[in-house]
This record gives sequence, structure tokens and C-alpha cells, in this order.
Amino acid sequence: MKVGVLTGGGDCPGLNAVIRSVVRKGIQEYDFDFVGVRDGWLGALEGRIVPLDISSVRGILPRGGTILGSSRTNPLKHDDGVQRIQDNLAAHGVDALVVIGGEDTLGVATELSRQGVNLVGVPKTIDNDVSATDFTFGFDTAVGIATEAIDRLHTTAESHMRTLVVEVMGRHSGWIALHAGVAGGANVILIPERPFDIDQVCELVKSRFRINYAPIVVAAEGAVPKEGELFLRDRTLDEYGHVRLSGIGEWLAQEISRRTGKDARTTVLGHIQRGGTPSALDRWLATRFGLHAIDAVKDGDYGKMVALHATEIVRVPLADATARTKKVDPSLYDEFEVFFG
Repeated sequence: MKVGVLTGGGDCPGLNAVIRSVVRKGIQEYDFDFVGVRDGWLGALEGRIVPLDISSVRGILPRGGTILGSSRTNPLKHDDGVQRIQDNLAAHGVDALVVIGGEDTLGVATELSRQGVNLVGVPKTIDNDVSATDFTFGFDTAVGIATEAIDRLHTTAESHMRTLVVEVMGRHSGWIALHAGVAGGANVILIPERPFDIDQVCELVKSRFRINYAPIVVAAEGAVPKEGELFLRDRTLDEYGHVRLSGIGEWLAQEISRRTGKDARTTVLGHIQRGGTPSALDRWLATRFGLHAIDAVKDGDYGKMVALHATEIVRVPLADATARTKKVDPSLYDEFEVFFG
């Protein structure tokens, strides 16, 4: 059997760990042959197929990014996209595909599965917003990076007695903001699931100054004021219809400064959160996902995604995993309000 491996969407710490475990177990235990699909769904459309063997995956466990490359191409937006992918896989003798990606990449995988492509999904996103799994790899690394940044910003905020606003990733879900904000001792945490009142934010900031401490505000990029809308760097769309989010951090800093009379600055962490070496936990989870994904291929259990439930790796239907975005439960956010201000 020949198995293809594809990574799609934004790069993410732990992708290489999945590729490594899929290939190692597939060759050593099942005697499968492997190929890599270069540059995500774009490579599948254009037939960018390369050999993949044990020597190809040696030494990649601690490396960030993906050795196969990635893209945000949506083949469903291209003429005869599904047929072109099927033809390219057939031309290279690929019997099954392991697809590693987030909600968009796995959404395409769901449709391809419906149309007869043999594939198994592996969830990947630093945002932790793929439903049907407790956590995705990449999230722990991103939270660690954001937490370290917040720790560092506390010292400069205190030195200058100014508000520092930290903008982190999170288009529709505030998992990174909530986890890193709590771990870093932020005084205000703003997430997309809970539209905020700018007057209340400023009151929390002022209460911090009253006890002679400088506030840290952590905001997910998709956070919005109650009366407002998403803040956009521009209005161009990618092939999945997503706009590029940015600007909430700078807007918050300007409003806080204007309303409180205290200096406020912004730090946008951006792609720093998704780059670099994966944490030990992300390497562990990614490796387990890869091992279980190739088991699913061996069993012919296609149209499934591997998922973490508590400490167990299970298989769930791809259609269920991609039906909705996993968001922060309001009760979880409420747990931490005692630390605000």
C-alpha cells in the first residue's frame, strides 16, 4: 500500500512529529510505501508528489514548521479540484492519504472523503478550535510563547507605569488568550466569545494603577467591543473566505490611553506564536496522533479523524469534527474574573 502525507493551512509546531511517526510506524510495522504531498492542497492539485522514507524523517522531531510545506489553497474553489486531486493521487499510485490540518484543511478532507478519497485526518491548530478533540498539538507551544512574552512585558510595564496590550492569535476562539493570560497574570483578558465593554476595560486598568501596578491587557485578534465589529488590517480574503485580522491591540491601546490619561502601548505577537521548536507536550501529542492515524489507515477506517479524549486517542467522524468551531465555554472564562483588574 502507498500512503500520501499532506500538511495544510498555517504552519504549526509539531507537524514534523506527526509526519515522522506516521512514516516510521507505517514502514516498520506495516511495510507501507510513503510519498509526501508538497505545499498542502496546492500540491495535491498540481501533482507535487515526492518520495518519503525513514531517512526523510530522521532528525525532524524537534523542528518547527513542516518539511512538506503548506498553503491555504482551497481545492473546492478551483475548477475540477476534486477530480484533479483524485487523478494526481491515482497517477502516483496513492491508495490513502493522511491529512494534517485545521478546520479549513480538514473541511476539504471531509468533502473529499464524501467523494470517495480514502483519507484519515489529524487535527492541527495553535488556536485549539477544532471540535471533537480536547486539544490540538501546537496549542501548548503557542501558549508557552505567549506566556513568556507576557512575563517579560510585566517588567517593562512596571518600569514605565504604562498599560501594555498584548494581541495574540484567535480568530473565533479565545483559547490562547485565556490560557496565556491566566498563566501570565494578565489583568484583562478579551476573547471573541465575550464582546467587551471598553468603559469596563478602562475601569479595570485604572483600578490597577490605583494600587501602583501597571496593567497587562491580553486580547485575542478576534476580540470585539459590544458595539463594534472585527478590526481588520485589510479586507482581502483567502480562498477559505477569511479576512486578515489585526488592529484590535492598537485600537485598545489608543482608547485606553485617551480614556485613562495613561500611556499605553501594543505588542502584537503574530506569527512568533506558531514558529520555532514544539514543546515536549506537543511533540508527545503529535507523535501519538501520527501513530493512531496510520493504524486507522491500516484498518481501512477512512473518513475519520484521530482525537484526544482525556488521555485516550480515539477516532471520530471527520464530518462531526469539522461541523463547528470549538469555542471557550463562558463558565470557564467566568472562573478567572476574580483576577481581573
